[in-house]
Amino acid sequence: MRKYQDFYFKKAKKDNYPARSVYKLEEAQQKYKFLKKGQRIIDFGCHPGSWSLYAASIAGEKGTVVGVDLQATDIPTQKPNAEIHWLCYDVYADDLPALLKKQWPGFHVVLSDMAPRTTGSQYADHQHSLRLVRRVLELAQELLHENGTMYCKVFQGEDFPALVEECKPYFKTIKVVKPKSSRQESREVFILGRNFIPVRKHI
Repeated sequence: MRKYQDFYFKKAKKDNYPARSVYKLEEAQQKYKFLKKGQRIIDFGCHPGSWSLYAASIAGEKGTVVGVDLQATDIPTQKPNAEIHWLCYDVYADDLPALLKKQWPGFHVVLSDMAPRTTGSQYADHQHSLRLVRRVLELAQELLHENGTMYCKVFQGEDFPALVEECKPYFKTIKVVKPKSSRQESREVFILGRNFIPVRKHI
């Protein structure tokens, strides 16, 4: 397992990414192709910036990436990649959707690699992870374009199946993704929601 971890750590350094987590996004992108040129992409829990950098490389110079995190992130944009706007902000802040909508008309993809600070209690960590996903789902309802995509990390546990059911009304398809670059013993998986259905379509 140590060799396995070292492989992705060294690969990230070689590929000029600040963290090995980038491959959890790259694997999903290579299989499902949900990131595209010219898109507006928002990345919640972006620090230290690997997912935003990768998304910017796909979106290209006509695209836009917004990275949001409690920790400040500031990595220069590389041409011809999309411009990245780094925002140091709490995702639970009530004014976040309005702040984002003031600058951008919406997003084609919502990404989240957010995880709670682990407590040592699997049950507590699972519940905190579910809370983060529900917040991302709330933000997606405010910010995501019709037919958009959500790719969001979650810790599995007893309430995970119920969470997947909560996501289903908002997307035409839901998949649970376990990337190879994620440790096999880890409880993290990713929910991939495709073809977002705006709230007005529910009425």
